[in-house]
Amino acid sequence: MSQLVSELAPTGVLRAAINMGNGLLVTGRTASGDPEGVAPDMAAEIARRLNVPVVYVKFDRPSKLADAAGTNAWDIGLIGAEPARAEKIAFTPAYCEIEATYLVPANSQFRTVTDVDRPGSRIAVRRGSAYDLWLERNIKHATLLRSEAADGPFNQFVAERLEALAALRPQLLEDVKKLPGSKILPGNFTSVQQAIGTAKSNAAGAAYLRDFVAEAKRSGLVARLIEKHRVVGLSVAA
Repeated sequence: MSQLVSELAPTGVLRAAINMGNGLLVTGRTASGDPEGVAPDMAAEIARRLNVPVVYVKFDRPSKLADAAGTNAWDIGLIGAEPARAEKIAFTPAYCEIEATYLVPANSQFRTVTDVDRPGSRIAVRRGSAYDLWLERNIKHATLLRSEAADGPFNQFVAERLEALAALRPQLLEDVKKLPGSKILPGNFTSVQQAIGTAKSNAAGAAYLRDFVAEAKRSGLVARLIEKHRVVGLSVAA
């Protein structure tokens, strides 16, 4: 256990990096401003098992959290696992996943997610999100138009009459209500795999986190946390 603590909590506390911009994994805040939700509870359980306090290191975007890897800003990071991020972060398998798909306007001829990737198609997306990274690797013909702000992609999609808006399905379920006639395409182009990461140098710590995630799924802990926080659109990863 001492080796694990020296790797995962070298300052005596577990510094858990949390993406505050993910409304499925962070569903509220305490009176002191700490995050509440599935991700903070997962971090708190790890700290409890290591017998150390937890401190939440808050980031407003996942890209900023990932960029801080290796800077000694955090000990574990709860974030979508992506190949680009895995260059600097040792990830566990996913503990939960979120579907990403497209919203299209009322007059759209698109019927499936594969229809969207064609010449002349413009896709609005949040810069640095896990699904943005997936689209960057996989889109061959359409053009990606990125926005920094959380509501930027939707606003651009509407203002510029773009062909598609890429986002997580739960967000699109809210967006579709604001745009009469628009529709969410069935299926998904990817599922964002929410995982726990640590520095690649933390071999023992990374192995411990992998075992923790496997046990958390097997025991029903992840499912209980999703139910506790009444999250719609989040499912336990296979």
